[in-house]
Amino acid sequence: MATVKPFKGIRPPREFVERVESRPYDVLSSEEARAEAGDNEMSLYHIIKPEIDFPVGTSEYDPRVYEKAADNFRKFQDNGWLVQDSKEQYYIYAQTMNGKTQYGLVVGALVDDYMTGVIKKHELTRRDKEEDRMKHVRVNDANIEPVFFAYPDNEVLNELIMRYASTEPEYDFIAPVDGFGHKFWVISDDKDIATITSEFAKMPSLYIADGHHRSAAAALVGAEKAKQNANHRGDEEYNYFMAVCFQASQLTILDYNRVVTDLNRMDSAEFKAKLSRSFVVEDKGEHIYKPQRLHEFSMYLDGHWYSLVAKEGTYDDNDPIGVLDVDISSRLILDDLLGIKDLRSSKRVDFVGGLRGLEELKRRVDSGEMRMALALYPVSMQQIMDIADSGNIMPPKATWFEPKLRSGLVIHKLTEE
Repeated sequence: MATVKPFKGIRPPREFVERVESRPYDVLSSEEARAEAGDNEMSLYHIIKPEIDFPVGTSEYDPRVYEKAADNFRKFQDNGWLVQDSKEQYYIYAQTMNGKTQYGLVVGALVDDYMTGVIKKHELTRRDKEEDRMKHVRVNDANIEPVFFAYPDNEVLNELIMRYASTEPEYDFIAPVDGFGHKFWVISDDKDIATITSEFAKMPSLYIADGHHRSAAAALVGAEKAKQNANHRGDEEYNYFMAVCFQASQLTILDYNRVVTDLNRMDSAEFKAKLSRSFVVEDKGEHIYKPQRLHEFSMYLDGHWYSLVAKEGTYDDNDPIGVLDVDISSRLILDDLLGIKDLRSSKRVDFVGGLRGLEELKRRVDSGEMRMALALYPVSMQQIMDIADSGNIMPPKATWFEPKLRSGLVIHKLTEE
């Protein structure tokens, strides 16, 4: 069963939140962070992308960059731009995109739950990316940015959240980059805190939606600290890491599409002929065509859009991985026909996710940069949970959650002052 706890969040005073908050560290480049931060010394990018405080071209992995993150974190606290709450609390974080709002509970998630599989993952992580985030957690002694969890729908928690949502939020702003709305409430009532803790304790599992590397790094640093502490008890703050937990049914997963540089020495006619062995191929013309259902793909080639419907027998509905469209397209198109064996390392394939849409696929092919584009029907949250429950791992680049969590609304310190 899942164990969560409230924590004394470190967060900006209300009047500073819009100057502090930022996009997550991994959705933008150093150059973009430098531009977004501009002359705003309160921007969280000075902590999560501190290479912007060095000359252009400085590696984000330079040891001085990590130390600068810690210096800036201390500076933010010394200047009162970030202030620690005096009481252990939970928080509610709501995001509104295209008129739809999802409500997350900000909690301290148990490191041991990650280690034992109560917190379930669906993606592989890379050790180099884990190590980068571990260095960041170590040097700051804090989880500066949260991870993104899903939990099975829970009526008790939903009613509690909706009660707070009807009150004035602590923070309420529109993010300038994407125009999405963000609201934040503080849960300080002891009875409500106890309710949240007890409801999570009834859940057999939590699911990582987004932030696999941050989850791994946070858990590994917590375990590291436990090992180093001769007087370890198990209730220290480093036994927990910060997560925003959303009800699974509220989450929006967007399509995560593919563009490829070449047709593996085939011309278009030969490629389409070979596709027709596994797919019903239908020319949809020059207007953008979006897949309408599972096992239907949309291909853009030579100025035309095509519907590709996987034929019976090319997938197994009883196989939690084999039934996924990301697996079907990887096996039958990218691997079998195009010879792209490893999506993580191949330079012949790239990925277009999120809000950029099918127009971006068309643009990249029309520009001559790419030869063909493939659009997929989005994965469902139920599919992700089924795969995680079965102990399987999804193929690379399978999910794109939107909206992304904003960083800087609250921070979790690993050591009590």
